[in-house]
Amino acid sequence: MARHAALETFGRSGNPVFGDKFNQSQGFVGSERMTLDGTVNKTGILLVLCFIGAIISWNIPNPFFIVGGLLVGFGLAIYTSFVPRNAGITAPIYAFVEGLFLGGISLMFEMEYPGIAIQAIGLTFGTLTSLLFFYKSGLIKPTENFRLMIFSATFGIMILYLVSIVMSFFGSGIGFIHSNGIFGIGFSLFVVCIAALNLVLDFDFIEQGSENGLPKFMEWYGAFSLMVTLVWLYLEILRLLAKLRSR
Repeated sequence: MARHAALETFGRSGNPVFGDKFNQSQGFVGSERMTLDGTVNKTGILLVLCFIGAIISWNIPNPFFIVGGLLVGFGLAIYTSFVPRNAGITAPIYAFVEGLFLGGISLMFEMEYPGIAIQAIGLTFGTLTSLLFFYKSGLIKPTENFRLMIFSATFGIMILYLVSIVMSFFGSGIGFIHSNGIFGIGFSLFVVCIAALNLVLDFDFIEQGSENGLPKFMEWYGAFSLMVTLVWLYLEILRLLAKLRSR
């Protein structure tokens, strides 16, 4: 099947740190190949590890869990994006340390807005289930234009966040990103939608990888890609709920 130009340029996944791993996997020699069931099982393992980490940092508050989890998780995400063959090692570690980070952050929000954590968890998995249904039923089709649009929006959001962080070092910033006004809430809604639609690209990445017989280690990579998107979606939903409840 001919490959579209957009796929050649941006890959199958909408996550900015993930390139086109289909090309990198060509020429792999081996009998074991990526399967859909294998990827689902590995995703389940990563979710369990993430919940374990979150429970630990929720019950044992420590700033080290938040800072350490964030930095180590970011480093592992970058490393795995360039060395997907080691995803079987890095993905479980990533899931656990991100759990530590998410548990600590969630507790901070929970102390200010009681009940917000369980609301964010429910909305995150509700979104995951809904989009999986829409994807499997064909109501949402990840065409090349769809992929290009989501990738561009995702990359733009990441650049905006990066600029805001740099500006904060100089006592400035992009105010509407963090405000609870109309523009701030509208921005968070937009980011939540883009993060959610990245799930569709992850579903497609996993399905296409299984159909194309990618090497077995890509199961961990596919699960890792989905995990990164879920972490981002949860954080954005948490921020949105906090903005709404602070009005």
